[in-house]
Amino acid sequence: MIIYGSIVSPFVRKLLGYLGEKGIEFELQGVGIGDPDPGFRAASPLGKMPAMDDDGFLLADSSAIIHYLEARHPEPPLIPADPQERGRVIWWEEFGDTVFAACGGKMFFNRIVSPKFLGREGDLAAAAEAETEELPKLLAYLESAIPASGYLVGDRLTLADLAAASPLVNLRHCGSCIDAATHPRIAAWSEAILSRPSLAPWIAKEERMMAKVLAA
Repeated sequence: MIIYGSIVSPFVRKLLGYLGEKGIEFELQGVGIGDPDPGFRAASPLGKMPAMDDDGFLLADSSAIIHYLEARHPEPPLIPADPQERGRVIWWEEFGDTVFAACGGKMFFNRIVSPKFLGREGDLAAAAEAETEELPKLLAYLESAIPASGYLVGDRLTLADLAAASPLVNLRHCGSCIDAATHPRIAAWSEAILSRPSLAPWIAKEERMMAKVLAA
C-alpha cells in the first residue's frame, strides 16, 4: 500500500497514526502542495492529501481512506460498533478535520507554509484572528469535553483521539503550545496520544524537518 502525503499535514498525520495503531504496512510517498507526481494525481484528482494506492485501488481523503481500511481491517476496532460511540467518534473526526484543523490551518499556512514553502507573504491578520478569536473557544470546548478516562470516546483509543489531537502539532509549530495550567486536560490527553508509538516517530521526524525550515 502506498500513502501519498506530507507529514506536516494534520490529515496525513491522523492517517499515519491510524495505520500504526492497526499494524497495517504501508509506504509513505512524500508529496507537496500541487505536486505533479502521476501516482498521486491519479489517486487524488483534486490534488489533496492524503491519497492511497492499495494494490490498484485508488482513494483520496483521510476519512474515506480510514473508513475503507476499517472495513478491510476491523481489528483492533478504532471506530466502535456501538451506535452512540460510533456517532461520537464521527463527530470528533469532523471536529478535528474541519473546525480544529481549519483554525490551525489559518495559522500554519499563513505563518509557515506560505512564506517558507511557497515563497510569498502570508495573511498574518487572518492568522492572528484565528489564534485570538477562534482558537480559545475551541480549546475551551475540548477542555470541557475530555472525560476522566483520558479518551474522547469510551475507555480506549479511537479514531476520535487521533483526529482531534493531530491539529495540535501544527499549532505547536506556530508557537501556540497548550498551557497545562489553563488546559490541564488537553495537555495530559494530547501528550498521551501524540507520544504513542504510532505517532511519536513521525512527529519527531516532522519536528526535525520543521526546525530546519524555520531556521532557514
